[in-house]
Amino acid sequence: MKMHNSPYAFLSPLQRGKRGGAVQNIQDVIREAIVRLDLAPGTFLDKKALCEQLGTSRFPVSEALGRLADEGFVEVLPQHGTRVTRIDLADCGEAMFIRRALESDALRRIAPHVNAALLAELERNMEAQAAAMARDDRIGFHECDIALHDLLLDTLGFERVKTAVFAARAKLDRLRLFMCTPQRQASTFAEHRGIVEALAARDGEAAGRAMEHHLNMVMEELTDFAADNPDAFAVTEKATAAA
Repeated sequence: MKMHNSPYAFLSPLQRGKRGGAVQNIQDVIREAIVRLDLAPGTFLDKKALCEQLGTSRFPVSEALGRLADEGFVEVLPQHGTRVTRIDLADCGEAMFIRRALESDALRRIAPHVNAALLAELERNMEAQAAAMARDDRIGFHECDIALHDLLLDTLGFERVKTAVFAARAKLDRLRLFMCTPQRQASTFAEHRGIVEALAARDGEAAGRAMEHHLNMVMEELTDFAADNPDAFAVTEKATAAA
């Protein structure tokens, strides 16, 4: 039975018969709530309340939280409970380092071979980004942003590179709503335009530099944001070196 005045009213009860099993479904639901910031960094989780809201027993919730701990989204504190982890600035810096290295070199490789079909796809994506900005759709803009990067990785065609970028990007998932302000959207749009123009010119070096600039600017703004919102972030000595 669901709790009255549940602290997790933003979570929908599990759908019976959904593919993937109860543990996987709970893991996905809680992870998405963390990424959406419905469960803010530093929040302690009430397992009993989660069970009642989701309509499930304690075992699959505990298993799902264990998996999320392995992914770095929650942490188990002995004698205190389970807490949503703060965003680790060092991890973000390391993830951005990986993305910068792989995605900039990806553009250097694909730029000389860019064709009209790819340019048309990129332009459609840019139009979708502009439309999302016009309607103040942060989620829609973020999805277009990810789709543009995915399109370029698909064009490269190296699955292990794509997998490595996806893993690095997962470290940055929770920042999508923090960072997707109108100002950051406008900057991202301009940076994407620079990438597309370099690719249209088949200039691999310029395309690589444009991607490096784009990811550098994201990391620079993230560092400033962390300084202004210290309660949401865990800052370690590794952060400066990795950034």
